[in-house]
This record gives sequence, C-alpha cells and structure tokens, in this order.
Amino acid sequence: MLCVHTPGSLTVGAGARVTVAGAESNVAVGLARLGHRVGWAGRVGADEPGRTVLRALRGEGVDLRHATVDEEAPTGAMLRETRVGDIARVHYWRAGSAASRQRPEHLAAAWAEGARILHLTGITPALGEGPRAAVAGAVRHAREHGWTVTLDVNHRERLWGAEQAAPVLRSLLPGVDVVIASTEELPLVAGATEDGERERVAELLAGGAREVVVKLGAKGARVHHRDGSTTKAPARRVTVRDTVGAGDAFCAGYLSGLLDGLAAGPRLDRAVVCGAFAVACEGDWEGLPHRDELALMDAGPGHAVR
Repeated sequence: MLCVHTPGSLTVGAGARVTVAGAESNVAVGLARLGHRVGWAGRVGADEPGRTVLRALRGEGVDLRHATVDEEAPTGAMLRETRVGDIARVHYWRAGSAASRQRPEHLAAAWAEGARILHLTGITPALGEGPRAAVAGAVRHAREHGWTVTLDVNHRERLWGAEQAAPVLRSLLPGVDVVIASTEELPLVAGATEDGERERVAELLAGGAREVVVKLGAKGARVHHRDGSTTKAPARRVTVRDTVGAGDAFCAGYLSGLLDGLAAGPRLDRAVVCGAFAVACEGDWEGLPHRDELALMDAGPGHAVR
C-alpha cells in the first residue's frame, strides 16, 4: 500500500511523510535484509503508488518477478495519524483496490517457482473473496509440495470483524505448520470463549500445527511445541519510537531462524531482536536490521561501535 503518515491530526493540516507499507511486504524486506532470497507476490495498480511500492521493494532486494499489476484498479492506501503521544490511528482504503482483486491464477507463476516457506497473514483474506481464494489455494499448493506454511494472524479490526475473520482463518489451519499470534489474537483461531492460552494452543497443535508462537509485546514471546514443551525469550529493552510494524519484524526474524535451521531458542531471540529494531525506529520497515547489525542489540545503551 501507499502509506501516508502524519505526526498529528490530518484535519489540522499536519505535515505528512509518504512511504509504503503492508504486512507481507514488511516481512519480505526484513528477510531480504537478513540475507535470504524472498519473493513478494502481491498485486498493485498501474499508478504512481503502485510504482512506488514496487520500486521500494525492488530497492530492498525483494524478488518481484511474480508481483502483478492491475490495469483497472488503484493501489491500496492507508493513513496513519499519530494522535496522542505514541498512540496511532490507522485508516484504510483497500476496498476495490488492486490487492482486493487478486485471484488464485495471479499466483500460478509464483507457485511454479517453488519455495521453502510460504508466509501468509490474516490481512490478505480480509480484502475479499478473491484474496481468500488465493490464500486458500496457496496453502493447498504448499502442502502438496512440502513447503512449510506460516500464518501470522495479524488481525485488523478495521478491515474485518472477529466474527467474520475467525471462520476464515480457522479454515486455513489444517494446512498451517507455524501459527503466530498475539494473546489477543489466539481466540480467533482456536478454542471456545472460556478457554485460556493453554487450551487454545493445545487445540492448534492437535489440529496439525508444528508450533505456536505467541507474541507478548514488551514481555517478549514464547513458542509452544508439539511435545508439550515451551521456549521463551524476553524482549530487548529499547526506547520505543514507533510500534507499527513490530509484529512483521518479529515474523521476519523468526522465519530467518527457521531458514537458517536454528533451534527454537536462537530463532525466537532473533525474532525479538528484529522486533526491538522495529520499535526503536520510525516507520513500518525502515529500521529493520541487516544481518551484520543483529549484534548491535547486545551493545549497552549509548554505546558507539567504532
């Protein structure tokens, strides 16, 4: 999407910073910066915002051979207003966008290319029936060809409500290997109203997930494994400047650990380190680390690397 970020209310004429955003594209940038080969198979309009999105991703080393352009629909957009302190309010213009018109056939070339990991979020199916069919088709293809499928629930209430999101997301779960969610998002994908985290995680693992990753924000994260064990990692302490995009950075770090074959502890630590980089910088993806920068988080406050 095109992203317009204002430091105050738009109605009072606050100045704006224009950039690009999107959960899946943020993860793609994060993985590319960590040295992985990653492709983004989204859909944009044949317009200046679309060209801006493609230029930004191409500049970050993301493979765009399987991105598609819609000649009839515009690129989606969002407005992010910083309203009170560090509290932001987000407005979306996604209905009727190019991304909302994505169909399974638009992904055929990407599927034929092959992959080790297919990463999905709960945002794409929120855009309409076509994107839902595309996501479901991608999961089926990945399972048939032995790819690892990861799903970040990433619920956006302003795109679709919980009652609409839950059945769609739950229908994808039989094909998902790694479920990533915050504690608030877990009820969307598992359990009944009265259930706690333990019961919801047990249901996901019994349903086929290999592991369930629970994001805890400033408290870090934990991974629940199929054998009943749990791996935990504390958050890294940083000065928070912008929390938007932190979950995507976390996912990029976790997927990087999977691709590198790291054990659960080290890959979870890489995830929280990437999340810390994201919240310590402004922008959805601009502050994401390169691989040789990961160790910077081990330096003390105010330390200068010379």
